[in-house]
Amino acid sequence: MSGADLPEFAMKPTVYVVDDDADIREALDQMLTLAGMGVVTCASASDYFCAPKPDLPSCLILDVALPDASGLDLQQQLSAGDHPPIIFLTGASDIPTCVRAIKAGAVDFLTKPCRKADLLAAIENAVAQDRHVRAEKVERMRLKYRHSCLTPREQEVLPLIVGGLLNKQAADKLGISETTLQIHRSRVMRKMEAESLAQLVRMAGKLAVPLPRTTSH
Repeated sequence: MSGADLPEFAMKPTVYVVDDDADIREALDQMLTLAGMGVVTCASASDYFCAPKPDLPSCLILDVALPDASGLDLQQQLSAGDHPPIIFLTGASDIPTCVRAIKAGAVDFLTKPCRKADLLAAIENAVAQDRHVRAEKVERMRLKYRHSCLTPREQEVLPLIVGGLLNKQAADKLGISETTLQIHRSRVMRKMEAESLAQLVRMAGKLAVPLPRTTSH
Protein backbone atom coordinates (compact mmCIF):
# COMPACT_ATOMS: atom_id res chain seq x y z
CA MET A 1 0.00 0.00 0.00
CA SER A 2 1.43 3.36 -1.01
CA GLY A 3 1.33 6.51 1.09
CA ALA A 4 -1.41 7.90 -1.15
CA ASP A 5 -3.66 4.94 -0.23
CA LEU A 6 -3.25 5.32 3.52
CA PRO A 7 -5.88 7.16 5.57
CA GLU A 8 -4.67 10.60 6.64
CA PHE A 9 -4.42 9.68 10.34
CA ALA A 10 -2.02 6.85 9.45
CA MET A 11 0.32 9.08 7.46
CA LYS A 12 2.95 9.82 10.09
CA PRO A 13 4.90 12.73 8.60
CA THR A 14 8.61 12.51 7.95
CA VAL A 15 10.83 15.43 8.93
CA TYR A 16 14.22 15.64 7.23
CA VAL A 17 16.83 17.52 9.25
CA VAL A 18 19.92 18.73 7.37
CA ASP A 19 22.44 20.26 9.78
CA ASP A 20 26.18 19.73 10.19
CA ASP A 21 25.93 20.07 13.99
CA ALA A 22 25.57 16.57 15.48
CA ASP A 23 24.15 17.95 18.74
CA ILE A 24 21.43 19.82 16.86
CA ARG A 25 20.56 16.74 14.82
CA GLU A 26 20.32 14.59 17.94
CA ALA A 27 18.22 17.14 19.83
CA LEU A 28 15.79 17.57 16.95
CA ASP A 29 15.61 13.82 16.41
CA GLN A 30 14.59 13.25 20.03
CA MET A 31 12.13 16.14 20.13
CA LEU A 32 10.37 15.33 16.88
CA THR A 33 10.27 11.60 17.55
CA LEU A 34 8.55 12.31 20.87
CA ALA A 35 6.12 14.52 18.95
CA GLY A 36 5.11 11.48 16.87
CA MET A 37 7.02 12.22 13.68
CA GLY A 38 9.40 10.15 11.62
CA VAL A 39 12.82 11.79 11.52
CA VAL A 40 15.70 11.45 9.04
CA THR A 41 18.85 13.38 9.97
CA CYS A 42 21.57 14.35 7.51
CA ALA A 43 24.91 16.09 8.05
CA SER A 44 25.19 17.51 4.54
CA ALA A 45 23.35 18.18 1.30
CA SER A 46 24.83 15.04 -0.26
CA ASP A 47 23.58 12.98 2.69
CA TYR A 48 20.10 14.34 2.09
CA PHE A 49 20.14 13.33 -1.58
CA CYS A 50 21.19 9.80 -0.55
CA ALA A 51 18.60 9.48 2.24
CA PRO A 52 15.56 7.23 1.68
CA LYS A 53 12.41 9.21 1.00
CA PRO A 54 9.18 7.33 1.68
CA ASP A 55 6.11 8.53 -0.19
CA LEU A 56 4.59 10.25 2.84
CA PRO A 57 3.82 13.84 3.87
CA SER A 58 7.07 15.51 4.90
CA CYS A 59 9.04 18.70 5.37
CA LEU A 60 12.70 19.65 5.38
CA ILE A 61 14.45 21.53 8.19
CA LEU A 62 17.50 23.10 6.63
CA ASP A 63 20.53 24.96 7.99
CA VAL A 64 22.05 27.74 5.91
CA ALA A 65 25.68 26.75 6.53
CA LEU A 66 26.48 23.23 5.34
CA PRO A 67 29.85 21.59 4.64
CA ASP A 68 29.30 20.84 0.95
CA ALA A 69 26.79 23.49 -0.13
CA SER A 70 24.83 26.28 1.47
CA GLY A 71 21.24 25.64 2.47
CA LEU A 72 20.20 28.25 -0.08
CA ASP A 73 22.08 26.36 -2.80
CA LEU A 74 20.34 23.14 -1.79
CA GLN A 75 16.98 24.92 -1.85
CA GLN A 76 17.71 26.10 -5.40
CA GLN A 77 18.73 22.60 -6.52
CA LEU A 78 15.55 21.12 -5.10
CA SER A 79 13.36 23.75 -6.76
CA ALA A 80 13.78 21.99 -10.11
CA GLY A 81 11.58 19.08 -8.99
CA ASP A 82 9.18 17.86 -6.34
CA HIS A 83 10.50 18.40 -2.83
CA PRO A 84 9.19 18.76 0.72
CA PRO A 85 8.34 22.24 2.00
CA ILE A 86 11.44 23.83 3.52
CA ILE A 87 11.92 25.41 6.95
CA PHE A 88 15.23 27.16 7.56
CA LEU A 89 16.65 26.79 11.06
CA THR A 90 20.01 28.49 11.35
CA GLY A 91 22.34 30.20 13.78
CA ALA A 92 23.89 32.51 11.21
CA SER A 93 21.23 34.66 9.64
CA ASP A 94 20.77 38.09 8.15
CA ILE A 95 17.87 39.87 6.52
CA PRO A 96 19.00 39.38 2.89
CA THR A 97 19.45 35.63 3.47
CA CYS A 98 16.04 35.38 5.10
CA VAL A 99 14.38 37.35 2.30
CA ARG A 100 16.06 35.21 -0.36
CA ALA A 101 14.93 31.97 1.33
CA ILE A 102 11.33 33.11 1.75
CA LYS A 103 11.14 34.44 -1.82
CA ALA A 104 12.37 31.05 -3.04
CA GLY A 105 9.45 29.40 -1.28
CA ALA A 106 10.61 28.56 2.25
CA VAL A 107 7.70 28.09 4.65
CA ASP A 108 9.54 29.76 7.53
CA PHE A 109 12.96 31.07 8.57
CA LEU A 110 13.84 30.50 12.23
CA THR A 111 17.01 31.32 14.12
CA LYS A 112 18.73 29.12 16.70
CA PRO A 113 17.84 28.75 19.42
CA CYS A 114 14.13 28.88 18.66
CA ARG A 115 11.14 28.05 20.79
CA LYS A 116 9.89 24.49 20.50
CA ALA A 117 6.36 25.77 19.93
CA ASP A 118 7.51 27.95 17.02
CA LEU A 119 9.32 25.07 15.34
CA LEU A 120 6.43 22.64 15.80
CA ALA A 121 4.00 25.23 14.43
CA ALA A 122 6.21 25.74 11.37
CA ILE A 123 6.44 21.96 10.85
CA GLU A 124 2.67 21.59 11.17
CA ASN A 125 2.18 24.30 8.55
CA ALA A 126 4.75 22.77 6.19
CA VAL A 127 3.34 19.25 6.49
CA ALA A 128 -0.18 20.59 5.90
CA GLN A 129 1.07 22.22 2.70
CA ASP A 130 2.67 18.97 1.60
CA ARG A 131 -0.52 17.01 2.31
CA HIS A 132 -2.45 19.48 0.17
CA VAL A 133 0.02 19.25 -2.72
CA ARG A 134 -0.04 15.45 -2.55
CA ALA A 135 -3.84 15.35 -2.48
CA GLU A 136 -3.98 17.64 -5.52
CA LYS A 137 -1.48 15.41 -7.34
CA VAL A 138 -3.51 12.27 -6.60
CA GLU A 139 -6.69 14.02 -7.74
CA ARG A 140 -5.06 15.06 -11.03
CA MET A 141 -3.90 11.48 -11.62
CA ARG A 142 -7.42 10.19 -11.04
CA LEU A 143 -8.88 12.81 -13.38
CA LYS A 144 -6.34 11.97 -16.08
CA TYR A 145 -7.29 8.30 -15.81
CA ARG A 146 -11.00 9.07 -16.08
CA HIS A 147 -10.33 11.33 -19.06
CA SER A 148 -8.32 8.55 -20.74
CA CYS A 149 -11.39 6.30 -20.46
CA LEU A 150 -13.43 8.64 -22.67
CA THR A 151 -13.84 7.66 -26.30
CA PRO A 152 -12.34 10.00 -28.91
CA ARG A 153 -15.81 11.43 -29.59
CA GLU A 154 -16.47 11.95 -25.88
CA GLN A 155 -13.14 13.76 -25.60
CA GLU A 156 -14.38 16.06 -28.37
CA VAL A 157 -17.68 16.63 -26.55
CA LEU A 158 -16.08 17.48 -23.18
CA PRO A 159 -14.53 20.87 -24.09
CA LEU A 160 -17.69 21.91 -25.92
CA ILE A 161 -20.02 21.34 -22.98
CA VAL A 162 -17.67 22.85 -20.39
CA GLY A 163 -16.99 25.74 -22.76
CA GLY A 164 -20.58 26.91 -22.41
CA LEU A 165 -22.05 25.74 -25.72
CA LEU A 166 -25.68 24.68 -25.74
CA ASN A 167 -26.41 21.10 -26.76
CA LYS A 168 -27.63 22.22 -30.18
CA GLN A 169 -24.54 24.38 -30.74
CA ALA A 170 -22.19 21.55 -29.70
CA ALA A 171 -24.08 19.07 -31.88
CA ASP A 172 -23.89 21.38 -34.91
CA LYS A 173 -20.16 21.88 -34.34
CA LEU A 174 -19.58 18.10 -34.37
CA GLY A 175 -22.07 17.41 -37.17
CA ILE A 176 -24.21 15.10 -35.06
CA SER A 177 -27.79 15.18 -33.84
CA GLU A 178 -28.71 16.88 -30.57
CA THR A 179 -29.96 13.53 -29.24
CA THR A 180 -26.61 11.89 -29.96
CA LEU A 181 -24.82 14.82 -28.32
CA GLN A 182 -26.95 14.39 -25.20
CA ILE A 183 -26.03 10.70 -25.06
CA HIS A 184 -22.32 11.54 -25.29
CA ARG A 185 -22.76 14.27 -22.69
CA SER A 186 -24.38 11.83 -20.26
CA ARG A 187 -21.57 9.33 -20.77
CA VAL A 188 -18.93 12.02 -20.20
CA MET A 189 -20.58 13.02 -16.92
CA ARG A 190 -20.77 9.38 -15.80
CA LYS A 191 -17.21 8.43 -16.76
CA MET A 192 -15.74 11.58 -15.24
CA GLU A 193 -17.85 10.96 -12.10
CA ALA A 194 -19.15 14.51 -12.22
CA GLU A 195 -22.36 15.19 -10.31
CA SER A 196 -22.97 18.55 -11.97
CA LEU A 197 -21.85 20.64 -14.91
CA ALA A 198 -20.05 23.00 -12.50
CA GLN A 199 -18.04 20.09 -11.12
CA LEU A 200 -17.21 18.92 -14.64
CA VAL A 201 -16.00 22.44 -15.49
CA ARG A 202 -13.66 22.38 -12.47
CA MET A 203 -12.35 18.97 -13.52
CA ALA A 204 -11.68 20.22 -17.04
CA GLY A 205 -9.83 23.18 -15.57
CA LYS A 206 -7.55 20.92 -13.54
CA LEU A 207 -6.90 18.86 -16.66
CA ALA A 208 -6.21 22.02 -18.67
CA VAL A 209 -8.71 20.90 -21.31
CA PRO A 210 -8.51 23.45 -24.17
CA LEU A 211 -11.81 25.24 -24.56
CA PRO A 212 -13.37 25.96 -27.96
CA ARG A 213 -12.75 29.35 -29.48
CA THR A 214 -15.72 31.61 -29.44
CA THR A 215 -16.43 33.82 -32.41
CA SER A 216 -18.25 37.10 -32.21
CA HIS A 217 -20.63 38.19 -34.89
